[in-house]
Amino acid sequence: MAEFINNLDLSILTDALISVIPALICIILHEMSHAYVAYRLGDNTAKEMGRLTLNPLKHLDIFGLLAMMFIGFGWAKPVPIDPRKFKKPKNGMALTALAGPVSNLLIAVVVLFLYGLLLIPLSSGTVGLIVLQVIYRLALFSTSLAVFNILPIPPMDGSKVFFAIASDQTYFKLMRYERYGFILIIILALSGKLWQPLSAAINFVFEKLLFIGQAGLDLFNLLF
Repeated sequence: MAEFINNLDLSILTDALISVIPALICIILHEMSHAYVAYRLGDNTAKEMGRLTLNPLKHLDIFGLLAMMFIGFGWAKPVPIDPRKFKKPKNGMALTALAGPVSNLLIAVVVLFLYGLLLIPLSSGTVGLIVLQVIYRLALFSTSLAVFNILPIPPMDGSKVFFAIASDQTYFKLMRYERYGFILIIILALSGKLWQPLSAAINFVFEKLLFIGQAGLDLFNLLF
């Protein structure tokens, strides 16, 4: 399906502008999902700090946004979580962490279906093709963010899910060193050792989800 829009001739500036909206949407909803689940589980820290909101200024990290736009995965300001407010701290942290990647996968599913449904009616003009680009990139960026964040390296969400099986002493000891995990991720990214396997994982998951776009296209053909 993507071949319908891959030949669209865009300037570098236009291409960057088209990436801004999908990047903002998937990052904001990712972080707000963390805040919402934490709140539902008893931690109101994020809510009190104004992070339970769709306001992009509350979540935005400019470097993370640029990374999302130009290399396909990025980050926002971390949502503040106080595990002491959960009835079961490790489980609460795991569920709160998992909310981000799950929300991104749900976004990808909904958006891919919408992409398939609108593919034919929007593929005949430049404006329509640009809209399809935005929709397609939102699905791809959301998938990328989900896969990137499920890495079991602190401070990624996957580490909080994976380490939930550890003893309390081990878990909180590991969490104290999560700031150094981000440095490790940057080093791996700069060395090129992270991008290739991560890109392969993102492509694998995204390709597995493309059948949802086909379902949207099939529905359009059935209705019209």
